[in-house]
Order: sequence, then structure tokens, then C-alpha cells
Amino acid sequence: MWPMLRLIAERRGMVRYMSVRPSSEIHVNTNPKKVTLGYLQSLKGRRDTAITTLTAYDYPTGRQCEVGGIDICLVGDSLAQVCLGYDSTTRLTLDEMIHHAKAVSRAAKRPFLVADMPFGTYLESKEKTISNAIRLIREAGMESLKLEGGEEIKDTVYELTRVGIPIMAHIGLLPQRHVALSGYKVQGRDASSAVKLFRAAKELQDAGAWGIVLEAVPHRLAAYITQRLHIPTIGIGAGRECDGQVLVWDDAMGLWAGHQARFVRQFAQLGHEASRGVTEYINAVRHRSFPDPIQESYEIEDTQWTEFLNTVDLD
Repeated sequence: MWPMLRLIAERRGMVRYMSVRPSSEIHVNTNPKKVTLGYLQSLKGRRDTAITTLTAYDYPTGRQCEVGGIDICLVGDSLAQVCLGYDSTTRLTLDEMIHHAKAVSRAAKRPFLVADMPFGTYLESKEKTISNAIRLIREAGMESLKLEGGEEIKDTVYELTRVGIPIMAHIGLLPQRHVALSGYKVQGRDASSAVKLFRAAKELQDAGAWGIVLEAVPHRLAAYITQRLHIPTIGIGAGRECDGQVLVWDDAMGLWAGHQARFVRQFAQLGHEASRGVTEYINAVRHRSFPDPIQESYEIEDTQWTEFLNTVDLD
């Protein structure tokens, strides 16, 4: 479906229904150089560029990240909701994550590949946590894993990095703990919670995390944490001063029909285009204008058709 929508976008110039910014030419990445952990770390503190991150959940979305030139392709546990229809990310299983991550890794060769460890898969014993992590690396072809949590997961981060698994941390709003946090709320809005987040970021860095996602925190706090860390920060609802940004594919591309967080900007309207396409398809089929007998159908030579009729008429 995605290649079809891309073609529609190219032919129509991608009408921008939601953004006041002028439309731009569709970018096709021509730099085949593989994004590495070293390259991402070299972007720390840069003001002339930023780390780009998008979620991907299957071969088509992974392919779009590849073609577009995204730096980090994150197989997020948000796939539980946007792909599988669950009401929460906590429903996602390890096997489901591996299934989707494998498809992404087959498509996205240039981006750095990161997958979320699903809820509960890194909260058991050390041995089980390492085993689960190895499955995501070995079976799914991931290059790094992302864990949600603060100081309480620093030992887990240390153990995973110790065995050679690069870990990206995630603090602030933690979707896997939305019930405990009383919903999807901005974190770090008072001094005490801001201090806790800053200290957590430092602890996770010291434990070996190569980067950290800051979700739904005040932009001044995110900027301060970014300045004080020597590892890259990736913001989502955390202001522009982070070293990079991440958005969920369905949010950024206008596919998600549910609640939109304040920090979401839609950069395309694929949902609108898909709905229009379905309607036009239905109309074309019902009015029998599709398929076209010349351009969209196949012929059989007259002599072969005559032979066919003569043969079956004898039956």
C-alpha cells in the first residue's frame, strides 16, 4: 500500500492539508553510507544538523525510512496500538515484536536499527533479560534496544551493555507505565520531578546507555539534560534543543485517527489519500470502469480463442 500512496503523493504534489509551511520536493536519499553508532554519537551537540528518527513496523515503512534517509529506524512498541489494535503497548509480546522487527530489518539497510524491548521482557531475571535481548538482536536483526525507565533500570542497562548490546534509554513519559503515571502526562514539571529525571539521565548514561529518549518533558529541562550529557538525546515532545527528534510513523504521516498529542505534527496526509483511494476504487468497480479492457486487461489471440471455443464446444 505504501508504494501506491507514495506514487499518489508524487503525482499530486502531496497536498499539505495541516501544515502552513510550503511544500518541499520529495527527498530520495542518495547516500548509501550505513548509519553507525559512532556516526550518531558524532552528532552530539551539533547545531547545524540533528538526528532524525521515525518508527517503522513492517517492510513498507522500513523501506520508506531507507529511501528517505532516516538516521534511526525505531521499531517501537507503539506497533501494539497502530498495527495490532491493542489498547496499550503493554499487550505486545516479544514474539510479536520480533516478527515486525524482522520485516523492518529486511527493508532498512542504511538506518541504525533500534527496537523497543516489550513490557516485562527486561523486568525478570538477569539471565532471562539477556536472553530476550539476544533474541531481538539475533532473530530480528536489530542493532540496539530501547528500554523505558529511570534509575531503577540502570543495573539492567549495565548488564546488557556489558555483554555487547547497545542500549538506548527512555525517560520522562513512559507509555509502558501510563497506568502507574495516571495517564499520558507531561513529566518533570515541578522541581523535584525535574531533578529526578536529570539524575536518572546521568545514571543511565553512566550505566552505559549510548543515547536517551526524552518524552513529554518541558523544553528547558530537556535542553539542560542535553547540555549536561555527553550522549545524544532524542526528543519527542521535549523541544528542539535535543540532539534529535522522533515521531511515530502513523502520527507524522497522518494515518492515526485517534488522539493526537500536542507535540505531533503531521508531515503528510496518507490517511486522507488512502480513504480517497478506497472510495474511488469502490466507485470504479461498481460502475464497471475498472478494469479498463485495453490498458488493464489481457488478450488472447483470435486464433487461440477460436481453437478454445471449438474445443470446449465439443465437451
